[in-house]
Amino acid sequence: MTSNRLRLIFMGSPDFAVPTFRGLMDAGHEIVAVYTQPPRPAGRGKKPRPTPVHAQAEEAGIPVFTPRSLKSAEEQARFAAFEADAAVVVAYGLILPQAILDAPRHGCYNLHASLLPRWRGAAPIQRAIMAGDDKTGVCVMKMEAGLDTGPVCACEEVLITPDMTAGELHDLLAEKGALLMVSAMNRLAAEGRLDCRPQPREGATYAPKIEKEEAAIDFSRPAAAVLAQIHGLSPYPGAWALLPTAKGDMRIRILKAERVSVPSAEKAAPGTVLDENFTIACKEGAIRPLVVQRAGKAPLDRAAFLRGTPVTPGTRLSGKHEASAEASAKDEKA
Repeated sequence: MTSNRLRLIFMGSPDFAVPTFRGLMDAGHEIVAVYTQPPRPAGRGKKPRPTPVHAQAEEAGIPVFTPRSLKSAEEQARFAAFEADAAVVVAYGLILPQAILDAPRHGCYNLHASLLPRWRGAAPIQRAIMAGDDKTGVCVMKMEAGLDTGPVCACEEVLITPDMTAGELHDLLAEKGALLMVSAMNRLAAEGRLDCRPQPREGATYAPKIEKEEAAIDFSRPAAAVLAQIHGLSPYPGAWALLPTAKGDMRIRILKAERVSVPSAEKAAPGTVLDENFTIACKEGAIRPLVVQRAGKAPLDRAAFLRGTPVTPGTRLSGKHEASAEASAKDEKA
């Protein structure tokens, strides 16, 4: 419990934001309102489903607001009327106009899942793994009009291990980020200010959202890059490849894999299955799937998958490289 408690507006939507929301309540801060994305159709019945933060706020009896924009004078007046000490923003999903940024007494503070200024933008967790980074982290940033450009008030570094998926890193950063934000808000309550330093100009990179076409596995790249693609897109959207079967191509998602050293990989075409253990050749080296998922089915470990879907050595999986080549060939014939 802090010696003083802040009057906060919490702005967040997905699972990543929930630990911070709960942490602030447990620390004794008063959350006077929650802003989150509107309920969206989900599941087989396509019924509107509230965000995870929405559900948590309703359970706690906190007023929830789901505006599709914060640009109107009416929305900005309602926000300002809460007379908050600060707003805490965690993966909210809307850009905050200057009037919103200026409304709380101490400003708005964002929890960002990277070591700023690296990986500003929408998909910092996935991009860090896909780029082969060996470390990342979480930062508390005082928000300004630019995209993740505000001064940084606190950071914590996390190592990225070779076997770590985006899902695993997401969960780790969500918990560490919650502790970091709660600590920052406790300091703000006790001292009335936070020491926030401008971001350096060097090292800034942008993390755009993941596009669907990025999920097609490109076996024409080195094994390290293929592994980074697989782990960076796991569990969602899931890196995929087409596996030839007697009934036609089967799309499979590889959710976890490992790099292996196999001499036969040097002479095999990228995407070729090299042995009974489902080892797949890449441009340099090879990978071996550990968790595989067929469309509409539950993920399986490699052994269970191969029992249901035997794969013969010599089979060649196709992905991004082959699809692009086929498209180019069709264009040339046309």
